Amino acid sequence: MKNDLILRAARGEKVERPPVWIMRQAGRYLPEYHVVKGDSDFFEVCRDAEKASEITIQPVDRYDGLIDAAIIFSDILVIPQAMGMTVEIKDKLGPYFPDPLREPQDLEKLSKEVNVAKELDWAFKAITLTRKKLNGRVPLLGFCGAPWTLMVYMIEGAGSRLYRYVRTWIYKHPEASKQLLQRITDVAVEFLALQVQAGAQMLQVFDSWASELGPAEFREFSLPYLRQITEKLPKRLAELDLEKVPVTIFAKGAWYALDDLCESGYDCVSLDWLYDPADAVKAAKGRVTLQGNLDPGVIYGDKAIISKKVEQMIAGFGGGKQHYIINLGHGTQPFFDPDNVKHFLEECHRFGKQ
Repeated sequence: MKNDLILRAARGEKVERPPVWIMRQAGRYLPEYHVVKGDSDFFEVCRDAEKASEITIQPVDRYDGLIDAAIIFSDILVIPQAMGMTVEIKDKLGPYFPDPLREPQDLEKLSKEVNVAKELDWAFKAITLTRKKLNGRVPLLGFCGAPWTLMVYMIEGAGSRLYRYVRTWIYKHPEASKQLLQRITDVAVEFLALQVQAGAQMLQVFDSWASELGPAEFREFSLPYLRQITEKLPKRLAELDLEKVPVTIFAKGAWYALDDLCESGYDCVSLDWLYDPADAVKAAKGRVTLQGNLDPGVIYGDKAIISKKVEQMIAGFGGGKQHYIINLGHGTQPFFDPDNVKHFLEECHRFGKQ
């Protein structure tokens, strides 16, 4: 590795500066992404190893020397696809499931046995190709959706404001909900393990809809399955004769669960912008590496405000020389100015070295 900064930081080692990468750093805000994607369907691009690898590396090239990790260009909803569900990406709507799970008997629609290696073979090919192309420039991250978040999509059928259907499931059909969560968890563990086998050097689990659960419900319908991932993944990696890699959990909006997340077996806990950095550091007590947590909206500001907010953030995390990875508090947005993103990254380096 020419740059293993993020791996060292994730392991809790002291580093010369905090590493930085950005959730959704490869994608819609970059003009070169649209050139490669062209008129292709989003999932067609994901399944094309050459295109997926090119898009993954685009920000590493554009911001040469400023980004400390690449994350494979893919989507969290490939697990429902592997389980037998149809997922589409619709303009101005986003992910769409034409045949969602609305009643417990709909679980029969899912594949009873999921051959992850076969169903997601294209994802592993993209990772292997990308790892080779990177040639050690920066580590390559793999990822998956958290069981709760994937369950939300599989039941709601799309994004939602009310989350009516999934709330009906957990309050009216809690046992069926847990059956579905378990099935998703089993696939997720295998998917993550095979990503490592394909070449991923670090992993992240995205619980994007954690904010839709209250504290008690999070501990019942999300946390146990997040913990299963960290308990079962090392065993599966050992079976594949692979070493353990750092794993990050991002439970967006679950501010009440920081202590639980620090004890859930993950190496890193990624924070959204609702956390005060100093408070998060105090609560974490050095048990994990924290990641985050700039409000993505800051990128819409001018360069002076970006500099100010980056300086405040890094100072809040104690300077970032240990137990810290810089990131946004959520993913990039389609309307970001790539030059402002560059300024953000440059300031992360400048203040991170102080």
